[in-house]
Amino acid sequence: MSLADQIAAWIKEQVAQAGVQGGVVGLSGGIDSAVVAGLATRALGPERVTAAILPAHSNPQDVEHAKLAAAAFGLEPLVIDLSRAYDVLRETLPPGSEMADANIKPRLRMIALYHLANTRNALVIGTGNKSEEMVGYFTKYGDGGVDILPIGGLYKHQVVALAREIGVPEPIITKPPSAGLWAGQTDEQEMGITYDELDAILAAIERGDTTGFPPDRVARVERMIATSEHKRRLPPIFEPASAEARR
Repeated sequence: MSLADQIAAWIKEQVAQAGVQGGVVGLSGGIDSAVVAGLATRALGPERVTAAILPAHSNPQDVEHAKLAAAAFGLEPLVIDLSRAYDVLRETLPPGSEMADANIKPRLRMIALYHLANTRNALVIGTGNKSEEMVGYFTKYGDGGVDILPIGGLYKHQVVALAREIGVPEPIITKPPSAGLWAGQTDEQEMGITYDELDAILAAIERGDTTGFPPDRVARVERMIATSEHKRRLPPIFEPASAEARR
């Protein structure tokens, strides 16, 4: 069984175990969401997959690429423009930092995806890959707020290979990865490391042998892992020490 078929079978099993009817995927125009949309369609059929395109002052090319991905897998996308909702929140909230303002977008998308999932009795199928999950390159309670992560065990280079295997359109595969947080933003520029280097160092850290890698680059990745640990776990809960305190 191919990797694509294995993941598709896993998605189908997760949906069945949850007792829901299908899945909702947010299509960003990037490679990860395109791959997940393709795998979800393979698992459930296009009639049980909701492909949501959720621009918020987004690059028009991203919307076009999202539509291209949907068409490649026989999905009829649902386009919901969140720009006005984003503007209202910006006007309502106190002034924030550039990152705080940017993170409103993925958190709005999380709300929209769960609205669709609740309405359609479906799971929110996340699009994060292993490279990004390990270093915390996602927005907590934004694109990190999902029910399942079908490619969360695959490094970025593995996602690229899988994209070609399942027929993701080439323009989506070859464009620079971007979270679309602001104009001109790219993942590699923001992280300060290429995905190829990141994947190699992460794999070396996992096997416990980073020999041959520049120590400063390894230290950088290790810091990214450590400082983002809170994103990968449930909130810590304080437990009173004594039975008296618990009454």
